[in-house]
Amino acid sequence: MRFTTYTRYKGGFLDALNLEALLEHLSDFLLDGGFAGGPHFHPYWGWSGDDDASSVDSLKEALLRALLETGQLTPEMLSELRGEGDGDAELRARIAELLDDLVERMVEEGYLTLESGSGPGYPGTKLDPEGKGGHVDEARDAAERVDFSVTRKGMDFLGYRALRGLLGAMGQSSTGVHDTPQLSTGIEAGAASRPYEFGDTLNLDIPATLMKALEREGLEVPLNLEYGDLMVNQTEYRSSCATVLMLDISHSMILYGEDRFSPAKRVALALSHLIRTQFPGDTLRVVTFGDRAQEIPLSQLGKAQVGPFHTNTAEGLEVARRILLSQGKEMRQIIMVTDGKPSAVTLPDGRVYTNSGGLDPRILQATYREVAACRKAGILINTFMLARDPYLMQFVQKVSEIARGKAYFTSTMTLGQYIMMDFMKGKRRRVG
Repeated sequence: MRFTTYTRYKGGFLDALNLEALLEHLSDFLLDGGFAGGPHFHPYWGWSGDDDASSVDSLKEALLRALLETGQLTPEMLSELRGEGDGDAELRARIAELLDDLVERMVEEGYLTLESGSGPGYPGTKLDPEGKGGHVDEARDAAERVDFSVTRKGMDFLGYRALRGLLGAMGQSSTGVHDTPQLSTGIEAGAASRPYEFGDTLNLDIPATLMKALEREGLEVPLNLEYGDLMVNQTEYRSSCATVLMLDISHSMILYGEDRFSPAKRVALALSHLIRTQFPGDTLRVVTFGDRAQEIPLSQLGKAQVGPFHTNTAEGLEVARRILLSQGKEMRQIIMVTDGKPSAVTLPDGRVYTNSGGLDPRILQATYREVAACRKAGILINTFMLARDPYLMQFVQKVSEIARGKAYFTSTMTLGQYIMMDFMKGKRRRVG
């Protein structure tokens, strides 16, 4: 006869940690705009560092900082890390094991994936069972080559937390829909009921229907309903909207050490989560524009970085326009986030013509041509500026005039609130 022995479960330190709170605390690290050139020194944007931000080692360092900043380490661990302890090797090993376990747990719960090599505690590590030989060194070398990436679940979680933060800052307890003047029959009542007409959704207003029948026949049983008694609820017509978020990845987005790109990425994730959960008929696509423009999948947004690029606004608008025209939506719009004037344009032969000084007539002409094409296609362009460069202001005001869109002068602190207010509530503000 087989016996099963049960022992009392003793929770470890890892079980007391709030993994989601840690992941939210790491959002700046995971969405870092960085610099596409890697370790690089330049007199304008400075030193970008030696560390690979996509390595597991960098992730562990960020986790350790998050644990310190959120006060989730024990006093003994803090003393040891500050060099005030007794040099307890066992305690340091426990801290290293905790970081390994945290990464492993994030992988197990689907927030992260490991892409190359393997490290201690992960499948594939070849450790010497006796702790001798060169296997430990080989494993250590392999661990240094391990990269991580944020999964779709991880990106969605970051988008949810970003959306919650933005709505909280705006004082919104719930999200809305795109309002239009037209009324139609739908599911939720939002206006006075009216007599049923052929073709309406049979969303009956039961009290109003019974009242009309009672007024006609009086208080009799059974109560006979006629076609003219039917009353249906009216709701505000909810249109579907296709949105392209254009993100500037030129070098100025991290100029002088200010990261303007990470907040833009956070807004993109928040918009994505909002659309997926509240506007299932809507779509959101992301286009980055530097020397060239390209669409990037939302799942890869976390890896997108700023580079040593100019600003090819014309090609960005062209790519966005092609995407929107391929979608059969009633509303089409471009949300453009930029901090610089157009300084590049793609020539017919594929070469890129650049001019960083002033507003080059050749570049402007091509850009305004694309703006006019968007207006002709019924595409609204709303521009959010992260700088107050007079040349940029002049350019954006002209874009707004041609496209009949709106121009917003904002900052990294208010960018998300401005975009969400524009998208959700239709509050327009022209500054100029």
